Amino acid sequence: MRSFATVISFVTSTALVAGADLRVYPPVVTVAGPNALQQLLVVDEQVGRAVADHTATAKYSTSNHGVAAVAEGGLVTAIGDGEATVTATVGGRTAEVKVRVERGPGSPGWNFRNHVEPVLTRTGCNSGACHGALAGKGGLKLSLRGYDPEADHFVLTRQAQARRVDQLDPDESLLLKKAVRALPHGGGRRFTDDSDHYQVLLDWVRRGGAGPKEADPALVRIELYPRAALLKPKDTMRVIVRAVYADGTAEDVTRWARFGSTEEQIAGVSEDGLVTVAGHGEAAITVGFGTRVGTLPVTSPFPAGDPSLFDEVRHENFIDDHVLTKLRLLNLSPSGSCTDAEFVRRSYLDACGILPRPDEVRTFLADPAADKRARLIDALLGRKEYVDYWSYKWSDLLLVSSRRLPQPAMWAFYRQVRQSVADNRPWDAFARDILTASGSTLHNGTANYFVLHKDTSHLAEATATTFLGTAIGCAKCHNHPLEKWTQDEYWAFANLFARVGLKAGDRSGEVFVLGRPDGDALHLRRGSAMPPAPLGGTPMPAGSDADRRRYFADWLTAADNPFFAKAVVNRVWRAYMGRGLVEAEDDLRDTNPPSHPELLDALAKDFVAHRYDLKHLTRTILNSAAYQRSSRPLKENAADDRFYSRYLIRRLPAEVILDAYVDVTQEPTPFDKVSLGPSGGLAASTSYPRGTRATELPDSLLVSRFLETFGRPERAQTCACERTRDSSVTQALHLNNGQTLNDKLRAKGSVVDRWLDGKAPDAVVVDRLFQTALARPPSATEAKRFGDALGEAGRDPVARREALEDLVWAVLTGREFLFNH
Repeated sequence: MRSFATVISFVTSTALVAGADLRVYPPVVTVAGPNALQQLLVVDEQVGRAVADHTATAKYSTSNHGVAAVAEGGLVTAIGDGEATVTATVGGRTAEVKVRVERGPGSPGWNFRNHVEPVLTRTGCNSGACHGALAGKGGLKLSLRGYDPEADHFVLTRQAQARRVDQLDPDESLLLKKAVRALPHGGGRRFTDDSDHYQVLLDWVRRGGAGPKEADPALVRIELYPRAALLKPKDTMRVIVRAVYADGTAEDVTRWARFGSTEEQIAGVSEDGLVTVAGHGEAAITVGFGTRVGTLPVTSPFPAGDPSLFDEVRHENFIDDHVLTKLRLLNLSPSGSCTDAEFVRRSYLDACGILPRPDEVRTFLADPAADKRARLIDALLGRKEYVDYWSYKWSDLLLVSSRRLPQPAMWAFYRQVRQSVADNRPWDAFARDILTASGSTLHNGTANYFVLHKDTSHLAEATATTFLGTAIGCAKCHNHPLEKWTQDEYWAFANLFARVGLKAGDRSGEVFVLGRPDGDALHLRRGSAMPPAPLGGTPMPAGSDADRRRYFADWLTAADNPFFAKAVVNRVWRAYMGRGLVEAEDDLRDTNPPSHPELLDALAKDFVAHRYDLKHLTRTILNSAAYQRSSRPLKENAADDRFYSRYLIRRLPAEVILDAYVDVTQEPTPFDKVSLGPSGGLAASTSYPRGTRATELPDSLLVSRFLETFGRPERAQTCACERTRDSSVTQALHLNNGQTLNDKLRAKGSVVDRWLDGKAPDAVVVDRLFQTALARPPSATEAKRFGDALGEAGRDPVARREALEDLVWAVLTGREFLFNH
């Protein structure tokens, strides 16, 4: 494996690599219709990635000048029907590509849907800042990024006295004259009169300005070349985009495609598709054309570190195969394994949201068995605190709260969630329980999901986010600007949930959820219903009276569903590893690719193979060497925040910090139940029993300045963004001046009181404090400094209490305590 890393380093350090293959892309060129051009891409390719772009310097020749001409720079122009071979030569090496031209004598002109609309999109005419705005600009309103070709054709050819498209004198069309600024135009010059964009629009007008037709070939996919790139800073690489249509035709649409980058500081891209590498790491070049999107990974390895570190790293399961492959590709040296003391604290906090007790730490450290970490993981998964913690997490996701549910219904929902966690109910069965729930919301708590999301659109969007890990809300009004989902697909998906009925029950807080025999979600623009269909799935048969929710649940939980398993795997992975394979965890889309796509696929496949067992998934992650890696950075991986070369340090969740304060100070937190008053204000109710932990709370509707300050979500919207873990000045001020921690230290019966009453020696106090809060003994320096501070206080009760409070406060507000590492 070390030789692989050496090859990768060598590949990226030279423009012409020994043993690299010279390739020409696309591998086969077909030209049909009015688009008579195809740009070639000539690259050196190594380990499946382009490592050098020779397109501009290669020499080209064609075997048949009557079929295709090829210009300097690799631009192929169709001349006549037939076949030819184009040869590219670089430094004595050659590569060939077959070119087939099938234009025919009756070749159609430019297509409004597949050519004119893309020109308007590429040049920004139908963007949200221009004529695609809600009210349009300058009296012209186009659909955003061309999602409604029929309406766009009407306003261009029929409105404004048909002057926008002048078929009698095409050159005088306002569409052209304003775009080149031959007439005043608030949007400035969009292109010049000698550009390809101008020629497409002019030719379309001259041919009669035909509109979209049912017979137009549907866009099936886009192909990107190269497939992947491995480059170094300052290298450049152009991207070629081809559109493939349902009738089998394909064409070069690079000049009409939209380009972007997920990481501009690593690799940027021009509007013409020229990639320029700026730094080390990995970026995805995003490409959009029509309703299809794609990505091209660009990898720029870090300066080579010490390859021997890869020989020393532990390897436990398939997770490590994938993580180490990526680290070798990037030249990122992995940190070593964490210590047993670090592992025990880390795993308790990550799996159960609790600190290990000092006796539990001592027992674990004294255990000489080689499998003690695996046995500890199994023990943690069997604890009540694991059930509490993950019930709380899933309640966040499902918005379990009396903010929008009556108290009895909220409790019914929470109890069913908690029972599912306690039973380790398979995730597919848990999802089906929720999505097909019917009956009383007090008897069947999961039915409250439909009370929380009464509106059909909100229900569809919440379901997509919760169970598919993707946001589709943008497609409600227009085609999604960042994803492949169209407005039609949105309303087809929403129609799956249009027949959910709600009926008030006889008891307080009771609602009956039932299926209705009729009802549809009407398309916002068309005013009619789309055939109900899952995202990317098969529509229900026309006229079917089958339960639409069950149809969706069957599709969702099918073993080959491309989204379901990945969505939950990514959420669980992020909970333990600090960053999702896709980040944010609920933003799975083609234009936001995973950092380790093969690993996400492997985890999802393993999850399905083990019948959606969440504990199995957790064991797999926690037993991996990747999870058990040290958080201490090496100089080679200090900049890594996403490839898992080390454990990612992160601040503990608000509820875990608050419960940890209870564990150390031995002073419980009082929690008051809260209800909403008639005007929407908060009205306090009864208190939760003394000793209730924050992670045991079923409801987010309670007053806690500490939890609010440290990022507790309101459970008002289905979005991971509700919870925040960023540090802030407000948090620092709360720790300094707030009541939460200070009151616990001053409380009668707290740990400070007990130390004073028991007259515990200074060394014992300091050791207990560190063992309880940090799961380790104090260092010699810490023991001396803390001991000296207590010694200065002497035996005066007031001074000693102040000193003890200050020492505990110092540890509990320190970075080591507040962060998991």
